[in-house]
Amino acid sequence: MYRKRRAGSGKKGKLLAVLAVIVIAAVYYYVAIPAVNIHSSGFWMFLIALVVLGLLFYGGRKGIHSKEEVKSSKILKLGIGLVVVLVLVYFAGSILSSPIVNAKKYRNLMVPETGNFAEDIEQISYDQIPLLDKESAALLGNRKMGSMVDMVSQFEVSDLYSQINYQGRPVRVTPLVYASPIKWLTNMSDGIPAYITIDMATQNTELVKLDQGIKYSEAEYFNRNIYRHLRFKYPTYIFDQLSFEIDEEGTPYWVCPVKKFNIGLFGGQTIGRVVLCNAVTGECKDYKIKDCPTWVDRAYPADLLIELYNYHGTLINGFINSVLGQKGCLKTTEGYNYLAIDDDVWVYTGVTSVSGDRSNVGFVLMNQRTKETKYYEIPGAEEYSAMESAEGQVQNLGYKATFPLLLNIADEPTYFIALKDNAGLVKKYAMLNIQKYQNVAIGDTVQECEKKYLKMIKGSGAAVAGEDTKKITGEIRRMAQGVIDGNTHYYIVLEGHDDLIFDVPITDFLGIVKYDVGDRITIAYNEAEPANSVVSVEGDAGSAEGSVETDGGGSGDDTAAPGEEES
Repeated sequence: MYRKRRAGSGKKGKLLAVLAVIVIAAVYYYVAIPAVNIHSSGFWMFLIALVVLGLLFYGGRKGIHSKEEVKSSKILKLGIGLVVVLVLVYFAGSILSSPIVNAKKYRNLMVPETGNFAEDIEQISYDQIPLLDKESAALLGNRKMGSMVDMVSQFEVSDLYSQINYQGRPVRVTPLVYASPIKWLTNMSDGIPAYITIDMATQNTELVKLDQGIKYSEAEYFNRNIYRHLRFKYPTYIFDQLSFEIDEEGTPYWVCPVKKFNIGLFGGQTIGRVVLCNAVTGECKDYKIKDCPTWVDRAYPADLLIELYNYHGTLINGFINSVLGQKGCLKTTEGYNYLAIDDDVWVYTGVTSVSGDRSNVGFVLMNQRTKETKYYEIPGAEEYSAMESAEGQVQNLGYKATFPLLLNIADEPTYFIALKDNAGLVKKYAMLNIQKYQNVAIGDTVQECEKKYLKMIKGSGAAVAGEDTKKITGEIRRMAQGVIDGNTHYYIVLEGHDDLIFDVPITDFLGIVKYDVGDRITIAYNEAEPANSVVSVEGDAGSAEGSVETDGGGSGDDTAAPGEEES
């Protein structure tokens, strides 16, 4: 009877030990939520921890405390051998997946095309230029939240601020979050009631209230936490950085890119699929990356695109060359920004040599939805050099430059920089030609800055054609001369258009001397006050179009000297 009770007690103890291991493993899985996938490092750690935990319970149950006892136990020796095998496979997989032995494969993960800047990047009007960086957007978002007295005590603004294209506008969007665990407990039944959108061009900030609250987010706990919700629906998927977006109807979604490993166990990561999770209902839709809906802007995280291009740039001539000789090796500069092109968001960053000089050999654009990459061989200023140049123009005011935005101004690659005061508020704007960054145009408004920049890159002050250029034809009614900064200008009024005065600088339109009162001409011009800036002049007497050209560098007379504020 005693032996039977002892045998029964032993079986019960083994069962309890097994149950304890299962419970601990289940708790660990629920908290750490590793993907059940051999390409996941977390899954290998989970397996190793599970085996070690089982061995500890077994050894403790058997009362094994010495090496000799361990060696005499077949189960312990088998378990230890399994741990060693798992560790060796993990480390071997890591090495065989690395660029050391797969340089060519890593280099080909991203293959950039050579782009044409003037054709690929259209010139946009000043009222569509994104003026705010993430920090400035956060200030506006917090200010908006502070004015919502019915919500401010219960909710805060998330720091996500994803930049997307929404209904053809550059917008940053971010959800609200619960102010504390207690606020979560009292509000969880209704969810998060709103999200914030900020128009990056107009700075219009809107708090969008929802008919039904957001119930799946990073601010939730337990099963409604977005990461846990995704893990239980897709236990084998390895997710990359999640992004909060809204579709064209304003419905909030979590865009959840799924990692794809192309080299060995852990190497060559790209994005293979995208899961779109409705933030309100939790409904998920799974797409291959090539079938991703066009309203999605951030399927490829910016950091991943930067990493892929750096693989291409540094491993162009093999791994050993990337470490020793570094012949032909290129890398992206520190920092990046976003461009909106054809309803997609592209990551912009400069490209420089690995030697770490202060100049760029070109720049690269990478599509966050398709991974399409275009390289532009335009040497010029590295972004932080351009920022320092802009800050030097207003150093007496102590303004700090934001990371540049790349724009096409009159077919010239141009850095656009916002200048902020100590409170983080944008006070002035700067435009610099990438290839001639020592010449800086500063303005209190974007329109003023653009006007000065156009005048500066033309050199002598002639206007440059843009999307707002107009044409008019008529007989010359009056002509008058004037001298500005030592240069002769003709001022023309056409018959029937007494309200329009056209400024024609003779240094750029020498042929204007062929015309007189009564001649019929066609003038292309940009509207301005008090005189309209002429782009071209044509008529019966010949063409006066652009007879004198400059190198576009200019003397910088229209920019503030270092330490002087633009009047």
